[in-house]
Amino acid sequence: MFDPADPAFLADPYPEFARLRSSGGVHHHDGLGLAVAVSHEAASAVLRHRSLGRIWSDATPLEQFASFNMLHRNSLLENEPPAHTRLRKLVSRAFARGHVERLRPTVQALAGRMVDTLATAIEADGEADLLEHLAQPLPVAVIAELLGVPEDAGPQLVEWSNAIVKMYEYGLPADRRAEAERGAEAFAGYLRGLVDERADEPGDDLLSHLAVGELTGDEAVATAVLLLMAGHEATVNVIGNGVRALLTHRDQWDLLVADPDLAPTATEELIRFDSPLQLFERTATADVEIAGVAVPEGAKIAALLGAAARDPEVFDAPDTLDITREKNPHLGFGGGIHYCLGAPLARIEIAAALEALVTRLPGLRFAGEPQRREEFVIRGLRDFPVTTE
Repeated sequence: MFDPADPAFLADPYPEFARLRSSGGVHHHDGLGLAVAVSHEAASAVLRHRSLGRIWSDATPLEQFASFNMLHRNSLLENEPPAHTRLRKLVSRAFARGHVERLRPTVQALAGRMVDTLATAIEADGEADLLEHLAQPLPVAVIAELLGVPEDAGPQLVEWSNAIVKMYEYGLPADRRAEAERGAEAFAGYLRGLVDERADEPGDDLLSHLAVGELTGDEAVATAVLLLMAGHEATVNVIGNGVRALLTHRDQWDLLVADPDLAPTATEELIRFDSPLQLFERTATADVEIAGVAVPEGAKIAALLGAAARDPEVFDAPDTLDITREKNPHLGFGGGIHYCLGAPLARIEIAAALEALVTRLPGLRFAGEPQRREEFVIRGLRDFPVTTE
């Protein structure tokens, strides 16, 4: 069974996923302490089965993780009906198709401006970091615009978010766990101040909607933190992983340069090809069977989204990057009642970034080997040096 801390596995987990998939849809991973679904059918069942839920368990010792636990106890992502139904209904209005579509010109303008900044940095220094100038600031700026959070707070929000999501990994050392709690405390404190301000003087932004709605103070803060974290972590890693894949498979980059209108289908393919979220847990609320494997009540099982995305039973030539792929039922945004609310907005952001890159910098090239993050669950890059020909 794979070692999620092995650098060779992290560099390319997909051959190991294929080996596992060839001998069954579900396997028990002793190191992770849970079953893992590796076929598309099994992973989809894990995400959609009504007896497999998101059951939050507080990080311990409790006194050391007060803020981290508060954010997750009150999170839309970590609750099941009826709490989930109530929270999702209140938040989903902000992500209605018409509202998100109205953000498209703003997102495209932001992406264009950031790619211009990237181009200027390349001209000045010969190379620049694609993450620093585009992939990281774009999703934060967009979700900050939606929530009504000051844009100049973006770098600090990213720092807190990066600290918090480390807790989703397995076997995290004590210093990283402490760092996650400090990030959660600072993030929650910052958002609570803004929520209190909007409760007194509401505006037209989503944060005001949360502050004066039916949510408790903790729920409003937790929801805002979730939207900022999820809106950043997924999109930054799709852009980073995706552009790396395109530049590695140069024919696909050149195809997109020739036809930027392929950006929407390219977006879906990049999410499938190198998933930014590799593992998503569920807990059995009753005895369940997935792909012939029993999951007793109280036990955990995880969908390995990257493995599901390379299943040859569902995807033709699954190890081939094909930005014209039409049949693409990837699970990158989850499934069932926890399907990502922000998926329409994320798609707009990723497509806008791709369009801006191929239009402004068609000769984009690697300026060095991008360094991969050392985590398994959240799959992304630490840096991405690029230049132009």
